[in-house]
Amino acid sequence: MPSWLPGSGSNSNAAPTAGAGRGGGGQWLNLEVPGQVKNTYGELTGENSQFAEWGFELTRTQRLIGFGACLAAGFALSLIGSLLLLSGSFATFAVLYSFGIVISLVGTGFLIGFMKQLRQMFKGTRIIATGILIAAFVMVWVSAFAIKSTILAIVFVVVLYLAFIWYSLSYIPYARDFVKGMVSKVF
Repeated sequence: MPSWLPGSGSNSNAAPTAGAGRGGGGQWLNLEVPGQVKNTYGELTGENSQFAEWGFELTRTQRLIGFGACLAAGFALSLIGSLLLLSGSFATFAVLYSFGIVISLVGTGFLIGFMKQLRQMFKGTRIIATGILIAAFVMVWVSAFAIKSTILAIVFVVVLYLAFIWYSLSYIPYARDFVKGMVSKVF
């Protein structure tokens, strides 16, 4: 057994050092020793710094719950809107579906912080998708209520959905290139 593993070496009762053999020097983290475990809620990684500017801190579990709740609520609104589409309520479909996508998008703010999410939306790789997403969202409402064109509202819902997918793919490495390659093979 390598000498840097806990419990190996000549003195198995001695506290093992972290990183022995790699040039490190601290003690191993012992979760059973009271007071040794600190900063378990994101302070070390800066995860809570995204929420400190809003005056509160969220644990990783709370952030995941917020993300999951927004994702579920967005999906539920989109699903209800889709069911209303089958019943002929086209304008209600457009509004509920577009709100569902926006609520799902807000959910990612719980993962990385709302201000960081807002800043990343307008980075060079996402600015076009973000612009189309915002414009399509506005046009869904304009089409449904100002122009009162159900067909146009549905067209903008499709544009909104495609912009949301393209925006979401920007966070996955090489996902956009993969989709471009697949689409170019089909068409």
